Amino acid sequence: MTLRKIAGLGALLSVVMPGLAMAADGVAAPVLNSGDTAWMLTATALVLFMTIPGLALFYGGMVRSKNILSVMMQCFAITGLISILWVIYGYSITFDTTGMEQGVTNFNSFIGGFGKAFLVGVTPESLTSSTALFPEAVFITFQMTFAIITPALIVGAFAERMKFSAMLIFMGVWFTLVYAPIAHMVWSGNGGLLWDWGVLDFAGGTVVHINAGIAGLVACIVLGKRKGYPSTPMAPHNLGYTLMGAAMLWIGWFGFNAGSAAAANGTAGMAMLVTQIATAAAALGWMFAEWITHGKPSALGIASGVVAGLVAITPAAGTVGPMGSVVIGLSAGVICFFCATSLKRKLGYDDSLDAFGVHGIGGIVGAILTGVFAAPALGGFGTVTDIAAQVWIQFKGVAFTVVYTAIVTFIILKVLDAVMGLRVTEEEEAVGLDLAQHNERGYNL
Repeated sequence: MTLRKIAGLGALLSVVMPGLAMAADGVAAPVLNSGDTAWMLTATALVLFMTIPGLALFYGGMVRSKNILSVMMQCFAITGLISILWVIYGYSITFDTTGMEQGVTNFNSFIGGFGKAFLVGVTPESLTSSTALFPEAVFITFQMTFAIITPALIVGAFAERMKFSAMLIFMGVWFTLVYAPIAHMVWSGNGGLLWDWGVLDFAGGTVVHINAGIAGLVACIVLGKRKGYPSTPMAPHNLGYTLMGAAMLWIGWFGFNAGSAAAANGTAGMAMLVTQIATAAAALGWMFAEWITHGKPSALGIASGVVAGLVAITPAAGTVGPMGSVVIGLSAGVICFFCATSLKRKLGYDDSLDAFGVHGIGGIVGAILTGVFAAPALGGFGTVTDIAAQVWIQFKGVAFTVVYTAIVTFIILKVLDAVMGLRVTEEEEAVGLDLAQHNERGYNL
């Protein structure tokens, strides 16, 4: 199996449940690989752990105390909503390869069909390929966890000011019109638009992080700034929660990246190693950049640096080597620091918890540098022989995602704003979304 096929997990599903027919023809039926299955079960649990409780705590600690439950509630509600939408049609329109052909651009290059809607035909015996790696049910759940965390990341951009009802509808529509098509174009295999371009995205730099980061930037601009921003102090109310959440994200990310090898093999092992290295490098990069710039290193800074490194190594985890991961991590830590601080202040947008500054920028840095360090000449394990050509391909993939996501997200938000309104009232914002939207308090003293 080539690295490109490993990176595109959707290609594993091109032949599902062929076992009985093959056996009837005298060809050995596929046999489940228990080692791969055990690893993918573990990886799936780790990725879900990233959203609940990881992201919920990470974001929850950064908002003011009157909004902690609203952020955590959004993470939990998104987990439930996307899980159901995924099994009804999301899995199908993301990974159904009907009508796709390598080198041919058609409607199915952008979105899948409904052949797997309601998970029709999926049984305990369904396997991911004719060579039998692990159950299709495990693959469905693994990819579901990616579909869950992507919209949940957007929450950080508009925290403390969006109506819960509007948030739910926005996430459902955004998942349908933005996440699923981008994931299909990148991961579904031959015939997928970005797949055929040759875009390298091992575990979701484009699909997850650039996608969510750009959507977050558009959302925070459309909703407008929080009342009092930036003159009113809006310090994180519990950085202990944020540090715990960052630690959970760090641990869970091994499932995110190493699990994307879709097997318990050497690629998974190397993905785990470079994930650890890049994250450590980014944490140090952000810490020292902040130390030099502001005079002191902060807990919030190192937690943000950790996430920046995790984001940046995601598209590269299956193709770069250890030294390449150091460069990617350091670059992401320093660049994301300046984008989440200096750039945000200069441009004046209110990205509450730096969803764009960390995930959008970190994803872009990682995606572009994947084209550099996937080359064996620079210690990578990809098939890149012309670095300049691959960097151009990566740039095209980034640019397409940025433009598509920005335009569609903007349209969704403007329509919803016209129909039902996106933002809570000034009075509700002052009281806090915990009481205004959920009639609860995070702290009853």
